[in-house]
Amino acid sequence: MDAHALSHEIEAYNLSSCIIHYRKKLIYHYEKSEQASSQLMPINSCTKSVLSALICIAMGQGLVPPPNTLISHYFPQLRHEQDQRKKNISLEHLLTLTAGFQWNEFSGINSFPTMTRSSDWIQYTLEQPMSDVPGARMVYNSGVSQLLAAILVRATGMEISRFAELHLFNPLGIEQYNWKCDPHGIHTGGFGLQLSANDLLKFGLLYLHKGVWHNQQLISQDMIECSTKSVIAATPPERGFYGWHWWIDYVPVMIHNQSISMDLHYYYARGFGGQFIIIVPALETVVVLTCKQRKKGLHPLELFRQHIAPSLVDLRRV
Repeated sequence: MDAHALSHEIEAYNLSSCIIHYRKKLIYHYEKSEQASSQLMPINSCTKSVLSALICIAMGQGLVPPPNTLISHYFPQLRHEQDQRKKNISLEHLLTLTAGFQWNEFSGINSFPTMTRSSDWIQYTLEQPMSDVPGARMVYNSGVSQLLAAILVRATGMEISRFAELHLFNPLGIEQYNWKCDPHGIHTGGFGLQLSANDLLKFGLLYLHKGVWHNQQLISQDMIECSTKSVIAATPPERGFYGWHWWIDYVPVMIHNQSISMDLHYYYARGFGGQFIIIVPALETVVVLTCKQRKKGLHPLELFRQHIAPSLVDLRRV
């Protein structure tokens, strides 16, 4: 890997940090400023993937029921809905963003900003009209992530941050974090968590190692595999597929000095503005990208697809 050339590309993307962990060792670490990787920063919608991990842990402990459980179990008001489609929403529909609610994440009446200005985020989300049969189409919706957060609180009987400390953060050695709450004191499920880039790497390595950290199985391998497999195609203009609050995709990469290419599969957590945790199982690699302010016209994921992924494939042949 040409570290100098990669650093030049990273500077063009205005990244705060770039960490590449390949085959059990750190092979590249870029910081725009000193200690940038150890400072807390908003990870935005990467919070969704952390929530997914906590849901998987709680499912493994038998606290959260199976994914086909209807959410009316936790929100009994849905049983009286006239729209039969709302009665058929399951936990997996929430996890895969296929609940069917009419929603436009960043604008309009049915949106994330409107939800955050309401006094009850749960009720606001549940009251939205339906546009699809549950499971039919993926629609990006941080409101359903908040429904999952509320379910986790009710299922475990404790604050999400406390459950995270006991079963995820403390075992990973994550000592510092900040996490916003909704007006009812429920930690935000779709955004609002602050972690350092170094701790995002730990989280990515946990998934790369199929839920094992220092010989301790924090998340079952079955849950890791179930939550990170493709369930539904992403809605255009998004690319790839979606799992349980994880994105899944592949990139065609040319084999060095050969006229053939291979499809390099990866899955990733993505946060607005340029926060990424990218796991590449075939290359035993985790890539963390963070950005305080994404440069207009440049998407950090393209840095991975166009520059980092080909370099990693070439490195495998060395």
